[in-house]
Amino acid sequence: MPQDPRAARTRARLGRALLQECAQRPLADVTVAAVVRRADVARATFYLHYPDLETLAVDACADVVRDAVDALHAWRGTPDPDRPPADLCAFFDRIAAHTGLYRQLMGPGGSGPLGHVLHRDLRARSRTERALTGAPLPDLVASAVAATFVGILADWLHGVLDAPPAEITHQVWRMLVHLHRVPAP
Repeated sequence: MPQDPRAARTRARLGRALLQECAQRPLADVTVAAVVRRADVARATFYLHYPDLETLAVDACADVVRDAVDALHAWRGTPDPDRPPADLCAFFDRIAAHTGLYRQLMGPGGSGPLGHVLHRDLRARSRTERALTGAPLPDLVASAVAATFVGILADWLHGVLDAPPAEITHQVWRMLVHLHRVPAP
């Protein structure tokens, strides 16, 4: 069913407003009043679309989920473990701009609402692609890929893994390529 364009525009305005607020203060300090004021919508309009700020934040960061899933699958043929896709490199560079917000939505190890969404979507995409190519163990490898990527991303965001974006990109890519090479039982 097609989405109402007015509702989509309102959610987009609320999402942009939240990201602008979070650029100035932590999510825990942002209020619904500040978001609706910045988005120039009524408070009641906010609650028509979202039950709370955390739900809006996850929705506003959903692009990160789509970007990560797409970036990890932006290669064709045989992946070179030493050459991550350019989209993956760009993803790690881009996410650094809102590190504070992502930290609040994804705990160390990948817990939290954004971590759960990323894990679910990445697992589904990996499983589908493995199944389409006839690769062995699609469920197991898809779970391993999703857990590895989400865990590394979250730990990097929280400073548990100390590496610049280019270095973490290469490290996570090598690990994921090796996971995909799991032989049939």
